[in-house]
Amino acid sequence: MENKINVLISGGGTGGHIYPAIAVVQKLKQDQNIEHIYYIGCPNNMEKDIVAQENIEFLPVSVSGMPRKISIRFIKWIFQLIIASIKAISYLKKYKPNVVVGTGGYVSGPALIAAKLLKIPFIIHDADAHPGIVSRVTAPYAAVVSVAFEEAKKFIKSNNIFVNGNPVRKTFSTISKNEAVNQLNLDANKKILLIIGGSQGAKSLNDAMKTIVQSLVEEHKYIVIQQTGKNKHDEYIKELKSICPNILSNPDYIVRPYFDNTALLYAAADLAITRAGSLTLSELCLSALPSILIPYPYAAADHQRYNARAMEKEGAALYLDDNDCNADNLMRFIIDLLSNENMLLKMKDSAKILAKPYATENIVKLTKEIAT
Repeated sequence: MENKINVLISGGGTGGHIYPAIAVVQKLKQDQNIEHIYYIGCPNNMEKDIVAQENIEFLPVSVSGMPRKISIRFIKWIFQLIIASIKAISYLKKYKPNVVVGTGGYVSGPALIAAKLLKIPFIIHDADAHPGIVSRVTAPYAAVVSVAFEEAKKFIKSNNIFVNGNPVRKTFSTISKNEAVNQLNLDANKKILLIIGGSQGAKSLNDAMKTIVQSLVEEHKYIVIQQTGKNKHDEYIKELKSICPNILSNPDYIVRPYFDNTALLYAAADLAITRAGSLTLSELCLSALPSILIPYPYAAADHQRYNARAMEKEGAALYLDDNDCNADNLMRFIIDLLSNENMLLKMKDSAKILAKPYATENIVKLTKEIAT
């Protein structure tokens, strides 16, 4: 391709919208056909700081999620969206992108509206099994639609739709289990259980774990690595000490508010218990890691439940409802799985099949193809 391409990307609000966009940004930066990359996001959200680390221009628009009921707040939101869309139009006119990429969430709405009005081709990528409202509304006008799950296709109206999986960080799937276990200085002869309830933690999961973790570590001889969540850690540790005061001195129980090296932990683990955010599921699949999924019950449009059910349907995970996440149920799920090597292998194989390691490359290829 002789002509250089300017790309404008938008997506934000949550990591499930931001990190796929960042993965695409990182791939675009390596492409000699790309001239400039711009990013439209909300300055009050986490995408601002994340984009800053990539050294590309951040273009702010102020927008919030759509209220679900007709009210004064909804009317205010309409005006906010109009103003944000006008702002996005001014950016597109100034920077003249050849193509716009939207990765979902309310933040991408103004950029996609602007692209439609200015007749600039755009591609949308939706990370969830049940696509969000922005993706569903804009899909008929998109030059290309990319989705992470086969299940998502039935919610999208498009004649040009591809199941690409989610773009994720390259660190996933690049390290072996033995290497990860050695780096973490763990006992390779023990089963490793990874508990990650998201960056904010999962109360139901923490409540269940504090009563069973001692049995898992001391009786069943598992290694347990647990992320409690930054806001829930102090309370969890306080309650844990009152239930089993000696467990924290056991080297086979590693508990932290938050882990940065999740790729290493995924590679080392035999089983993960997590929420069901789309990015998490893509990372699980790329790591070929069997999982017990406990969807966050208050996720927008209940999308985590759709994600978890889609994984369960394909045999890569077991589904446990948040309301049923108590000590007895969780212990039964864990013991049944970790004592069944054949089931773990089948789930591992299913996760491998679902993994799409070339998602980022495929989305970048489609982006370049539709650029004017």
